[in-house]
Amino acid sequence: MKVLVTGAAGFIGRHLVELLRLRGRVGTQAVQALAVADQHLGDLPAGAVGLPGDLGSRPVRESVVGFAPDLVFHLAAVPGGAAEEDYALGRRVNLDATLALFECLARRERPPVVVYASSIAVYASGERGPITPLTPLRPPLTYGAHKLACEVLLADFSRRGLLDGRSLRLPGIVARPRAHSGLASAFMSELLHALANGERCRCPVSAQATAWWMSAWCCADNLLRGAALAVSGDDGARAWPLPVLRLSIAQVVDALAQRYGQDRQALVEYAPQPALEAVFGRYPVLDDKASRALGLSDDGSPQALIANALTRTAPRGFVPQVSLLI
Repeated sequence: MKVLVTGAAGFIGRHLVELLRLRGRVGTQAVQALAVADQHLGDLPAGAVGLPGDLGSRPVRESVVGFAPDLVFHLAAVPGGAAEEDYALGRRVNLDATLALFECLARRERPPVVVYASSIAVYASGERGPITPLTPLRPPLTYGAHKLACEVLLADFSRRGLLDGRSLRLPGIVARPRAHSGLASAFMSELLHALANGERCRCPVSAQATAWWMSAWCCADNLLRGAALAVSGDDGARAWPLPVLRLSIAQVVDALAQRYGQDRQALVEYAPQPALEAVFGRYPVLDDKASRALGLSDDGSPQALIANALTRTAPRGFVPQVSLLI
């Protein structure tokens, strides 16, 4: 199997590439070749093919066609906050380049599997819940609107037999690097980093604010599981939310205090921003039974979330006892 990861130098992309390297397979199929695509790749994984550049450019897309992947993880995107501030950039990367990628992949004689990293941003903010498969999708931001549009396009390519797509709606993934990420939800990761390091943290939402949480390692594991799904032809939308831990800020702070010391509780100063909390602090219960039935999963507990999110190496349980290097 030949595998391509777009956005490979990003936060989730790096975790996914590392799991691919350690496992050496997706489901039951061995990875025989790995290509990584991003605007700036840096150091390449051993044995990987680098495809640097913008997916919106024809030469980069032609290099994708030349690699002829059997499986594509499409993670490349402009994050939500940045896409909201710069509509043209968000459209060019999140919508136009994604559609162009789908079209060039659809030229293959055998339809490749495409795992699309969508987002919970497709759901309306302020839903009283629970969120179910029948809940109308009303994205509150342009980022979510573009993600939803690409879900629909990927499902249509799949209906036509041109691609074998599956869209996974990613929740808040932690703990992202502390450098500016362009994500309005970056405060979730900052809370973990600050309290783990014994630093004061000014939280822009209240202690009661609830969000859907997942570690990057768990997310990468779910993306690999999603690639191996036996997708039924009856699943017309081909889109599922990842199972989540629904936790308040207070619950996360409690878990951090259990791990690093009760003095961490006093390090948090709450300064709620109503507009931010309305979007990122009012997530209702998520009905993720269908996703769990497919074999997708959350981190397991708040304590496991913290442990998984703050380790640089893949935790036990996410890798085989014997690594299968590509």
